[in-house]
This record gives sequence, C-alpha cells and structure tokens, in this order.
Amino acid sequence: MPDLLVDKHQGIMTITLNRPEVRNAFSPELLTLLCEAWHEYRDDKSLRVAILTGAGDVAFSAGGDLKMLMPLFTGARQPDTELEKNLMADVGRIMGAALLRPFELYKPVLAAINGYALAGGTEILQSTDIRIASSNATFGLTEVQHGLVPGGGSMVRLARQIPYCKAMEMLLTGDRMSAEEAYRIGFINEVVSPERLMPRTYEFAERLAKNAPLALQACKEAVLRTNGMELSEAYVIEHELSQAVVMSKDAREGPRAFAEKREPNYTGE
Repeated sequence: MPDLLVDKHQGIMTITLNRPEVRNAFSPELLTLLCEAWHEYRDDKSLRVAILTGAGDVAFSAGGDLKMLMPLFTGARQPDTELEKNLMADVGRIMGAALLRPFELYKPVLAAINGYALAGGTEILQSTDIRIASSNATFGLTEVQHGLVPGGGSMVRLARQIPYCKAMEMLLTGDRMSAEEAYRIGFINEVVSPERLMPRTYEFAERLAKNAPLALQACKEAVLRTNGMELSEAYVIEHELSQAVVMSKDAREGPRAFAEKREPNYTGE
C-alpha cells in the first residue's frame, strides 16, 4: 500500500499517514505524496475541509524516518531510487508543501492525533487549524536529542501559537508532553477518548463544511497574512478580504437562506 492514503467524501478530504509499522515516520514517498495531496486539496473547489491523521492507534507520526530519510538529508547516504533523486532535486518545494511551510493554503485543516506526535509529527501539527487529540497522544520536538533542530517550522511557528516559555521548553529539552498538558497550554483544541477521535473530528469537519467556503478561507488568510503586522497594515488586508467576500454570491445566499428559514446552498462563488 502507498505511504499516504487519501479519501474524499462530501467535500472532506481525509489524508492518512500510512506507515504504522514504523510509527508513520516520514519517508521520501510519504513526503512526495503529501506534497501532491495538499496541492490537490488547495486547487479542487469541491473540497472544503481536510483532515490529517495517522494509521493505527499508536502514533500520529514519529517525524522523519531516522534510518531512511534523515541520512538522506544530512548527506550520510546518496539517493538510490528515482523517487529519492526527485525529492532531493526539488527538496525545498516538496518539503515546504508537505509541511505547509511555506505553502499558501487558506482552506481549513483539522488534525486527528491518534497517538504520539514527535519531531516532524509535532511540527506538521502547527500548520493545522483545529487539533483533536486522543487521550493517549503525546507531543514532543525531540530533534535536539538527536543532534538536529526542528527546522520544519517549529522554531518560527511554535512561540506564536503557545506561551513563549512553554515553546522554549519544548524546543530546548526535546521532552514529551501529554495530551492534557498540550490542551492546557492551548496547543490542541480537545482531548477525547481513542474511540471518539475520528467521529469527533468528522463532526468538526462536517460543521465547517456547512459554512461558506470563501468566508472560511478569508478568515484563515487574514490571520496568517497579518500575523506580526502593524495594525494599520493588517486592517488593509482584512478590508481587502472582507470586500471580496461581501461581493460574492455566497454573501447574498447566506442572508437569503436565513430569511427563508432554510439551509444555505454555498457554492464558493
């Protein structure tokens, strides 16, 4: 089976990291397929919400495969398959898109964290918008314990998402954090029992899929593009995005449906 599984149903795209035998660690194939999946999700107007999860119930992802992938990146071994050669020839673009760093994706992404998320597994979570974790999930940026750094976005994104001191604790110690602690500091949205993880995540996804897609994308785009900006500059971007939504067909459909006491039929136009 491929290292990544993709399922599309009623506007929801479920992306599953599929290497449970090695804790869903990132391989060259997985990263390549993940890059392609994010491009498809971004460009397909029929897809409104994405869910990212891992196969099995032990691990969401252990991050980069220390035996297969990391030696390739450090130069300890040379690429010996066509796929590995293609990855290394375009590693910046493929890795950037796979980890959504940098990659302009303004559609919502949910994470269903079904076990431990370490190193790159925690890094990719920082590119998601809603994070639901199983009670057995743990988190950690373990790179410093292996002579590496979390260069997949964590050194930039983490301190913008959680309190500075907790971000530095995660970055500098490499120690693991429980799901309860991750919830307490605001790194994840909810903690649920293992059997409730996917049902709860799909409930969230279906709830978002009912909303106007252009409005959802504008909200996310405004937050991402204005992060760290002066307010005067940020308001210009917010106004630009708001105006585009106000002029859309969906903006007329929403109030009309409300007045007619029916469910809106949003088309993303």
